[in-house]
Parts: sequence; C-alpha cells; structure tokens
Amino acid sequence: MTDPKTPTPPPADVLGGLLEDLRAESAVLDGLVTGLPTEGWSRSTPAAGWTVAHQIAHLAWTDDWTALAARDAEGFGAALRDRVGTLLEAGADPVEEGAREGAAAEPAALLARWRAGREDVLAALAAAPSDVRLPWFGPPMKPASMATARLMETWAHGQDVADSLGVTREPTARLRHIAHLGLRTLGFAFGAHGLPAPEHPVRLELTAPDGGTWVFGPAGAQDVVTGPALDFCLLVTQRRHRDDLDLTATGPVATAWLPIAQAFAGAPGKGRQPGA
Repeated sequence: MTDPKTPTPPPADVLGGLLEDLRAESAVLDGLVTGLPTEGWSRSTPAAGWTVAHQIAHLAWTDDWTALAARDAEGFGAALRDRVGTLLEAGADPVEEGAREGAAAEPAALLARWRAGREDVLAALAAAPSDVRLPWFGPPMKPASMATARLMETWAHGQDVADSLGVTREPTARLRHIAHLGLRTLGFAFGAHGLPAPEHPVRLELTAPDGGTWVFGPAGAQDVVTGPALDFCLLVTQRRHRDDLDLTATGPVATAWLPIAQAFAGAPGKGRQPGA
C-alpha cells in the first residue's frame, strides 16, 4: 500500500517510535470510553449503523488479525481463506460482522478484550523482523507500516467516538504518521477507483499542530496540497468531507486526488456528507 514515487522516512528507530505513538494514541481513546456508562456504549457514531461499541469492537477485531499476521503468516492466510472467505461467499461483510459480534459483548468485556489485544499487537510487531512484509487484507506491509496503519485506524475510529461524545481532541505530532501514510497511499487510492496511478508526484506542505510546517514529497513538484495537518488527516481517513476542510490543491493530480484520498486498505468508503 505504498507509492514507489514517494520517498520513505530515514531508517532510525522508526518502529520503536511508532509503537510508542500507537500506545499513546490508544490511551487517548481508552480515556474517552473508560467510565462510560452502559448506555454510552450504545450511542450512535458518524459511521452509519455503528455505535461506540462497534468502533471499539472493530479495533479489537483488527488487532487480532494484526497480531496473527505478525506471528504466523501462513496461519493468517489460512484464517483469511476460511473465516473471511466463508463470510464473503455468504454475501456478508467480514468487517461489519467482526464489529457486530464484538459489540454484542458487555462493555467491560469488550474494553478488556481491546486492551489485551492492543498490547498483544505492540509485542508482536516489536518482535517481528523489520524487513519482512506481513500479510494483510490489502498489500503486505513491513512492521513499521503496519504500526502506522494501526495508529491511523485508532486515531480515525477515535475521531468517530469523540464526535459521538461531543469531545474535541487536541491534535498532536502523531498526526505526522497519518499524513505520511496518506501520501504514500496516493497510488492505492487511484487504483481503488479504477484509475491509473499518477505519473507526477504530489508534495504536501502542512501546518503542524505546533504551528510548524511538515513537508512531504519532492521539492519542485507541480502538484501541491497545503493546509492544516489535522484537516489532511481527517480527509485521508474520510472523517470529514472535502468541502468542510481548509485544504488547497494545486495541479491536476492533487485536485483529482483529494476527493478520493484514503489511507486505509480495502474498497473506497462512502466518506461523509458535507456539513456532517
């Protein structure tokens, strides 16, 4: 799920830092649901048909698959063919089924499952060989990319929970990982819509939460996206509609990309309606 035209970050202790940021992002969401009364878990979120419980259950479900992928590639493939294949043959959506089954549990049990699962993911990714690509529902990913994807999903589903509870979360430097992933998946987003990958690169010039500037992509690129990093992350996770965000696209590739951008694997989502 990467765009070969986009440079990768320097090979410092990328995975260690990512796992710490994943832990921190999970703790923020944990704080939103800890102590939530039972009826709070049944509150609707912006994702159609999903409650707060569905959001946490989805994260727990995905964590189970992540840990399996990191520890047992063959087992992951077998489970994918067996469990997911069976659901698809029956016309069911595996993601929806995973969220539905998990959300049926008592809130305390669901919270305990999610907490245990995310710790298992941290341990499994930390132990995985850094240069081995792990199997996934989309293209295989190395552990660092998998950790980035988990952070992105945790933040995105945390946004749904925050919106449901009427909470405004403070943006943090952890958004940098999501912004980077958003650009790396540019080619994937075009492909998901049946379009060829663009031949020209896109450059991001984003305003960081601390007021600084984050730059991704080659200097001199004719296609550029500018605006707040938070807005860009909300866009690529499809948590806000393009019309509700302060993002500017310059160039034909950037202009065509923003309405279809997605930082997650799988089919294109329906996104959000303007003003929603």
